[in-house]
Amino acid sequence: MKIKAHSEAMTTFNAISLTDIIFLLLVFFLLSSTFVLQPGVKVQLPTTTSTDISSEKSVVVSVTKEGAIYLNDNLVNKIELGAQLRQMVINVGNPILVLRADKAVTIESLVEVMDIAKTAGGERFVIATSPKE
Repeated sequence: MKIKAHSEAMTTFNAISLTDIIFLLLVFFLLSSTFVLQPGVKVQLPTTTSTDISSEKSVVVSVTKEGAIYLNDNLVNKIELGAQLRQMVINVGNPILVLRADKAVTIESLVEVMDIAKTAGGERFVIATSPKE
């Protein structure tokens, strides 16, 4: 029995595999471009129409509606906040202090946290907001 090998050139282009690869790359880039570095503390930020993103080194202080205070995702009390912020200001070298406070937090609580941060050596403050939809 004689078996013939078919060595004919392909005359058509099969774009299905190329389409699959392009689709997977598109999904990958869409998903990876929407990741924004946000601390893991859940707060509902107030909204604003202006946006300003800073690329400088920053230290994030979050205040939840229950009154819990987080320093870069670590739960601290008010006494520890001052000591740890002082150490971070020395280590980082005059960072921007980003204050993330829930909408339900009173201004008095936020000012108290700002006062602790200022006493610890913080000089530059930014209040985090989320964009209006």
